[in-house]
Amino acid sequence: MAPWLQLLSLLGLLPGAAAAPAQPRAASAQAWVPPSPELRSPALFALEMFNRGRAAGTRVVLGAVRGRVHRVGQGSLYSLEATLMEPPCNDPTVCQLPVSKKTLLCSFEVLDELGKHVLLRKDCGLVDTKVPGAERAQAAGEPKSAFTQGSGTISSLSQPRLDNRNETFSPVFSLLNEDPLPQDLAVKMASIFRNFVITYNRTYESKEEAQWRLSVFVHNMVRAQKIQALDRGTAQYGVTKFSDLTEEEFRTTYLNPLLREPGKKMKQAKSVGDLAPPEWDWRSKGAVTKVKDQGMCGSCWAFSVTGNVEGQWFLNQGTLLSLSEQELLDCDKIDKACMGGLPSSAYSAIKNLGGLETEDDYSYRGHMQACNFSPEKAKVYINDSVELSQNEQKLAAWLAKRGPISVAINAFGMQFYRHGISRPLRPLCSPWLIDHAVLLVGYGNRSDVPFWAIKNSWGTDWGEKGYYYLHRGSGACGVNTMASSAVVD
Repeated sequence: MAPWLQLLSLLGLLPGAAAAPAQPRAASAQAWVPPSPELRSPALFALEMFNRGRAAGTRVVLGAVRGRVHRVGQGSLYSLEATLMEPPCNDPTVCQLPVSKKTLLCSFEVLDELGKHVLLRKDCGLVDTKVPGAERAQAAGEPKSAFTQGSGTISSLSQPRLDNRNETFSPVFSLLNEDPLPQDLAVKMASIFRNFVITYNRTYESKEEAQWRLSVFVHNMVRAQKIQALDRGTAQYGVTKFSDLTEEEFRTTYLNPLLREPGKKMKQAKSVGDLAPPEWDWRSKGAVTKVKDQGMCGSCWAFSVTGNVEGQWFLNQGTLLSLSEQELLDCDKIDKACMGGLPSSAYSAIKNLGGLETEDDYSYRGHMQACNFSPEKAKVYINDSVELSQNEQKLAAWLAKRGPISVAINAFGMQFYRHGISRPLRPLCSPWLIDHAVLLVGYGNRSDVPFWAIKNSWGTDWGEKGYYYLHRGSGACGVNTMASSAVVD
């Protein structure tokens, strides 16, 4: 293994090198039955998503399933609990659980829209059949009520009682596989977590889940600190609205691994030359709409493309319109809505449909619905799409002359990004592992550090008012590997 990879492995920053703490679960062995016909399809889909990326010898098999279904719009929302059987494994470099055969208890939420499934939530932990969760909570005198903002539960968690400190913070202590956190640091982290809960209006189903989320939060703060130490730019990493999510939850909910697949081949754009102004920003020139929020949906590809088309329409027709991403989720039959997609396919869908409606006419819902596109309501059309050069100097020149650019990047570190210019080490942010589509809207320098200004789609309460700044000129995180634009004549 290369020295850099050895270092990153030791620091727990390579994919799969350090898992977030497993969620504690308890279950009774009695009420479990094989999945009913109605639950079988979403359960098998959840199983497939769980096994994604796991080696053949480590894939789990489905045991018993129970759950309920709610009708939601045009589809169904399944809330499932399932037992998963993990095969015996003794190789810690291959297996997630380097011990004998284990049984996992997982909670899944699966949305079925028009026959397509989307995994909204996944929480798994080892089965403890000794004491059912509710009985254990009652035996310990713990309330089963929700962990909510302003409740006494937050106070008791944030200010541990001296006589019960180990019980309160045991999930935190087990995180580092070292000595327990000092008392003052444990109290400080709990206070930071309390502020996070209030700031982002978090609610949890139980005190047990709240304690587990606290342990995930502390794990993430350690990880953010490691990312900070290895960043060569000016970026600051720390608490964000995603800080209580495991790395896997964040990746499966907000990112788009389909970007790694080869898409429709587009023709090469004509060069506009290599000369670019020293800085450029389309936000100040009226070509960029406000920052949007894709929600708990891997629809970044749609936001990246509509942002590009918005800019192209403005530059060629003189009007800035906020366009509908929901139309692409519903009507683009090549891409996979919240499960991901490719800009090249989205351009084709817009052209074949006959245009895009505005956000006002076809508003965003964050999950796939039946296609409701009306050609009579289309306000914008495109003629074609083009692939751009991977040379960043040429990209800057094209952007300054032609408008904002749809690009795809490796989102490493973005879960904890707060502000500044990000420049992760290349082994951490490989250009071959792109998983998030965004929009280049400008470029420039801050204190002699060159940057790309990137419009993201996670709302204005993330990053620099919704924007991400990435080092320019080094191919950072693959920013130059999948650049494209619509053509509006």
